[in-house]
Amino acid sequence: MLARHRQSLILQAVRSDGSARVSDLTQQLGVSDMTVRRDLEALARDGLIEKVHGGAVLPGTPTSSHEPGFEAKLVLEQPEKAAIGRAAASLVKPGTAIALSAGTTTFALAQCLLDVPGLTIVTNSLRVMNLFSSARPTNGSHTSVILTGGIRTPSDALVGPVADLTVRSLHFDTLFLGCHGIDPDAGLTTPNLAESETNRTFIKLARRTVVVADHTKWGLVSLSSFASLDEVDVLVTDDELPGSVREAASEKVSEIIVAEDMPAVRAARG
Repeated sequence: MLARHRQSLILQAVRSDGSARVSDLTQQLGVSDMTVRRDLEALARDGLIEKVHGGAVLPGTPTSSHEPGFEAKLVLEQPEKAAIGRAAASLVKPGTAIALSAGTTTFALAQCLLDVPGLTIVTNSLRVMNLFSSARPTNGSHTSVILTGGIRTPSDALVGPVADLTVRSLHFDTLFLGCHGIDPDAGLTTPNLAESETNRTFIKLARRTVVVADHTKWGLVSLSSFASLDEVDVLVTDDELPGSVREAASEKVSEIIVAEDMPAVRAARG
């Protein structure tokens, strides 16, 4: 099927239902995930659709402020998030203090840290807190988790003045941060204004900021920007991110780690 024909069918689907998911389009058209995403990018450049996380909507659709729930995001790009989590875990040394923002990719990272001994984790994620609370220590490992408190969002993040005040009183070596979208001009964005402010507070206190984000986040702009790309020390992403995009990101980000390039498990142990 020619690209022009595919794009016509995609545009028809978006106009018919008001939106279309990448996963549905790949099945309908019998092509790869990346082929559909390239078609969406072409349609977006022509102003015919607007790219959103996981698919596309008609231009002008008020989705930039929509905040999906945790469970809705958890099922998206699971292999990529797992690989990113393993790669990011290799940056964590036992006995250090780190911060984890809320999100499904940081949650994937948290699952890789259960056996790292002596960690202190500052987080505004209820899911991360619950994960470590229910886990049994192995090999004598013990993790202290400090939950910020605050107002709960649909993505199970705790945000607002209470969360910000807690973060300001603490110190940590590395912040692992997720986001809704990454754009060269808009930077890191989220649909939640309060979460945006809490993320800014995390970044101000961190000695090093590591962003964990799969390839589908690139080019998306949500309601509120909370950091520019040059504030990011390390970007951990997956190997589906096009080389041209990596090159563009490397102009502002100090280091880019591609998850597929990492061994399956290389978490630091000393």
